[in-house]
Amino acid sequence: MIADAAIRVHGLQKSFADVAVLRSVDFEVARGSVFALLGSNGAGKTTIIRILATLLGADAGVIEVDGIDVAEQPARVREAISLTGQFAAVDEMLTGRENLVLVGRLRHVGSPGAVADDLVERFALTDAAHRRAGTYSGGMRRRLDIAMSLIGDPPVIFLDEPTTGLDPQARIEVWQTVRRLADAGTTVLLTTQYLDEAEHLADRIAILHEGRIIVDGTLAELTALLPPPQVEYVRKQPTLEEIFLAIVGDQAGVSEPGEIPASSDANQARGADSSPRFHHESEEGR
Repeated sequence: MIADAAIRVHGLQKSFADVAVLRSVDFEVARGSVFALLGSNGAGKTTIIRILATLLGADAGVIEVDGIDVAEQPARVREAISLTGQFAAVDEMLTGRENLVLVGRLRHVGSPGAVADDLVERFALTDAAHRRAGTYSGGMRRRLDIAMSLIGDPPVIFLDEPTTGLDPQARIEVWQTVRRLADAGTTVLLTTQYLDEAEHLADRIAILHEGRIIVDGTLAELTALLPPPQVEYVRKQPTLEEIFLAIVGDQAGVSEPGEIPASSDANQARGADSSPRFHHESEEGR
């Protein structure tokens, strides 16, 4: 058990009709760390996020966020968290700065303009602050979306597949943003389908499969569970050139009648053409 856990989940269960989506899920997230829920589509990752964010009720289990029971005090939980979904929730008609000011006003923060200016600078959006968000690249929109989530300084932030659909450069930009959040003391729980993303970002990784956590640990702990690597050499079907060079080797020539002696230099044997040349004439052909 983690002494100072920002998130505690024990015995979490959730079913939809007769389909069990979550089956006694247990995990804890240390405060100020990045925790990755790794799993394929349909594993139950988004369902866990929705329950933690009070958007969906659990059938069973004890869930605490920032020391607050999710079932008993959902309003207090919502004050302590922020959620960034799978798709950027920005208003494309507003500028980047206007999006931030709007969220600041909705969250009743003091001086929303000053907060917006600070976030624009922190997330490297200064040059685009007064452009419509609809003109932003995918990576810029995602950075703006995460910046909007930080208004009000929530101690816990949920990122549901934050890099889905982004190009490699945009993914790296989002990774850098998430890492800076954790370095500043924010607890980050993210879901992802990408192993490299979990490896790059997470302090701990939990693999969710068919509604169960099948393994939970640091990258080093998970790597130690893997069997030692084995290298299997499979010989491809040799080409005629390879057979010829293997037979000739460093010999000065060949003794079979009717064949032209081959040079001892394999490169010379190839000549200008990449394949060796054979010449054989019968008595009748001369």
